[in-house]
Amino acid sequence: MRVLDVGCGPGGLTRELVARVGAANVAAIDPAMHFTEACRRRNPGTDVREGVGEELPWSDGEFDATLSSLVLGFMADPDQGVREMIRVTRPGGTVAVCMWDTVAGGMTMLRIFWSAARELNPGVEGERQMAGTAEGDILERLRRAGLGDVIGGALAAYADYSGFEDFWEPLTFAVGPAGQHLQSLPAAQQAKVRELCRAALPDGPFSLEARAWYARGTVV
Repeated sequence: MRVLDVGCGPGGLTRELVARVGAANVAAIDPAMHFTEACRRRNPGTDVREGVGEELPWSDGEFDATLSSLVLGFMADPDQGVREMIRVTRPGGTVAVCMWDTVAGGMTMLRIFWSAARELNPGVEGERQMAGTAEGDILERLRRAGLGDVIGGALAAYADYSGFEDFWEPLTFAVGPAGQHLQSLPAAQQAKVRELCRAALPDGPFSLEARAWYARGTVV
């Protein structure tokens, strides 16, 4: 099989695909140069390119499967991104997409952060308006785009933390909507959000569930 990872980031999903089908059969793309460079280093021999999901630089029907993990909500035009994934996948091939559940709160780490942020600013939307974050959203997008045999559901993973600092430190790097929101706050409000998050979590090591909505379909 030849497979494509759309929005590869530093290459986590790409690495899994390489393990399954071999580096020569894997392609990946991301708009951030530092991510594509990291993905190439971690997955030598793969076809990694810099670009956006809405304009994929591959020919029609080039892949047996095209996947996008935790990226749809960050696309400027998610429906166009889905159409492009379908275009580059051969008839009978698979398109699959997942995105964190930030509407029902199944992505626990983000739920805890945004709940704390809204204690200070109740109008903060967070990531609830992003494409794919509500149950059934991805499934309907794939159906509208013309895929056949579309199914959807939830994927659950668990993240282990050595303690509160392990939870908090990544948020201070200003990565993603949560980190960027935290950085935008005055120091006193950042400290308050930290205090509220700390109060919501246990002492010592802990584990949090991270749920994503997914859907997949067949190119007809």
